[in-house]
Amino acid sequence: MITALRQIPMLDLRLEYEYMKKDIDLALASCLSHQSWILGPEVKELETEAAAYLGAKHAIGVSSGTEALVLALRTIAIRLKGSEYFDQEDEIITTPFTFTATGDAILRSGATPVFADVEPGTGNISAEKIMEYLDKDGSRVKGIIPVHLYGRPCDMSLIMGLARERGLFVIEDVAQAFGAGWNGTKLGAIGDAGAFSFFPSKNLGGFGDGGMIAVNDDETDGLVRMLLKHGGRDKYNVDHIGYNARLDTIQAAVILAKLKYIDELNGMRRGIALKYEEGLRDLHGLSLPAFPSNGEFHVYHQYTVRVKDGKRDELKRFLAGAGVSTMVYYPVPLHKMRVFEGRCRMAGTLAESEGIVEEVLSLPIEPLMKEDDVDYVIENIREFHEE
Repeated sequence: MITALRQIPMLDLRLEYEYMKKDIDLALASCLSHQSWILGPEVKELETEAAAYLGAKHAIGVSSGTEALVLALRTIAIRLKGSEYFDQEDEIITTPFTFTATGDAILRSGATPVFADVEPGTGNISAEKIMEYLDKDGSRVKGIIPVHLYGRPCDMSLIMGLARERGLFVIEDVAQAFGAGWNGTKLGAIGDAGAFSFFPSKNLGGFGDGGMIAVNDDETDGLVRMLLKHGGRDKYNVDHIGYNARLDTIQAAVILAKLKYIDELNGMRRGIALKYEEGLRDLHGLSLPAFPSNGEFHVYHQYTVRVKDGKRDELKRFLAGAGVSTMVYYPVPLHKMRVFEGRCRMAGTLAESEGIVEEVLSLPIEPLMKEDDVDYVIENIREFHEE
């Protein structure tokens, strides 16, 4: 093993703060000056700037990426069914290979999640598996939530085609993919709604929790804004079962300051991913993420490999000994979690999802990583596989 002369974290938020320090400090100073902490001017400014960036008609700041999903689902239930929530008989198709919030949001909206298997090369939900379930037993399906895993777009042409043919809604889970695109359109502006997370570790992250919903119609925008403020335009005489799910002014200010850097830092992530591809592609026992095809604009929230022959945990330990941090996203598919027992359905077998959780390992992809740190990670992985 190469001696651990350095420590390489998955992400270095201190490094990123120093890179954007002038803009962030000015943004925070402005908040301290005006003292408008709830729905202050930065919230509206961020919504305007983000909508323009995404190519969406509206962007609505909310308290987290999880609440973005819940609010989007609740809004669609009100519009689609004329009721506050979906029924348990209503099904929403999504992937089991994601963070628990995706499936949990479906439960919180009153519906039943149906888990469809993923593609082996991307980890994203398989449009073919969605279609198979719709053809076989899709009468109760109301919508689809594709998750753009690791910053890579799902096949939105196929998914939107299926949805439009069958009258289904689509909510994009874009928590890991701010700035990514499909055929020239930014993710989050393709479906009926896009749900974003500004958790600090995201490509565009705040200094705490935060999220956003992108929509392209005025009625959905109005309903979301009611729900996030306790359910009404007048908080003392509300219309719906609502939430306290506003985006904090201070988070909006930080995110707004960082927004101008998003394309630059996403470009750095793509450059690191290319170095990993070039340095690791000849290794047996290591499967790299499928290279993006035409139409896919991948922003590499994570660079995730698959380690074969049951050696994932061994490689993880080896790299830790060399000072290289790694993470497993995700160790348990949603349909295996206790919370979903008796509360979900499966669109056929989920063999790929059950296999992928045993093999995935995410490598450091701090956008401001030095080139020799990337080389150091590659050298250690190569040493492990050549022993």
